[in-house]
Amino acid sequence: MAEATRHVPVLLQTAIRYLNVRRGGVVVDATLGYAGHASEIARRLGREGKLIGFDRDPEALELARKRLDALRDELGAEMPGVELHDVEFSRAAEVLRGVQVDGLLADFGISSMHLSEARRGFSFQADGPLDMRMNPREGTTAEQVVNHMDEKELADVIYEFGEERRSRRIARAIVRARPVTTTAQLARVVAAAAPAMKQERIHPATRTFQALRIYVNAELSEIDALLKAAPGLVKPGGRLVLISFHSLEDRRVKDALREGARQGVWEVLTRKPETADAEETDRNPRARSAKLRAAERKAVGGD
Repeated sequence: MAEATRHVPVLLQTAIRYLNVRRGGVVVDATLGYAGHASEIARRLGREGKLIGFDRDPEALELARKRLDALRDELGAEMPGVELHDVEFSRAAEVLRGVQVDGLLADFGISSMHLSEARRGFSFQADGPLDMRMNPREGTTAEQVVNHMDEKELADVIYEFGEERRSRRIARAIVRARPVTTTAQLARVVAAAAPAMKQERIHPATRTFQALRIYVNAELSEIDALLKAAPGLVKPGGRLVLISFHSLEDRRVKDALREGARQGVWEVLTRKPETADAEETDRNPRARSAKLRAAERKAVGGD
């Protein structure tokens, strides 16, 4: 996948700074992707350290494995141990079985790799099948959703997960256009039903595509599960660093850290979310919407 080489990790140096990676530590990258963040973490862990990665996308995991193998050739004896898991990050606690780590990073949403591969069906920039599954081996596709879900439920999905105010109009148009089988066809149907408004800079189908992707991959439930498990995964003094790309993600992170701080579980390190500077957004437009929040695990009840 040549496009994978163009993947640029978002807020890389900021994430590394907040993770406070130390030689000999154990760090989890819960959203491994192309191992952009993970490679920088590995450089700092040293041979005594350990990097644990999770990704439910088998293609992304294979690319990450190759990148980390290349890094091993570069670092030699200074390469940390690497343990990769082909599962959802919501299962991290189950996989780690009581092991606590020094740092946990999650970069939510989809990567540039997903958007660049038309056959994966995440983007309307190039025509492809309506798939949208991060794990293409299982689950319901976006095509099945738009063609079989009843109109009211479809409208609710578009409204809840896309924050799209014109969801009922869009759902009605989709139902009338069935069968809808490709990304380009869906984008045309949505744009005709709800044309772009003057003040909007995004394509009129953007929110509908986001909604379907989140629904198909149960993304918010995954995030909720990780946030719930995080206090048990991160050891006292360890760091939690989370990067969100839209309000549905960021609101969950902010509320969880605020509640954790109230309970004495987390010390929030970011009073306001960290964002990309102009130089990074020029280099990587995807970084414009990224928000990073970080916290340090406090000792609670004799931890």
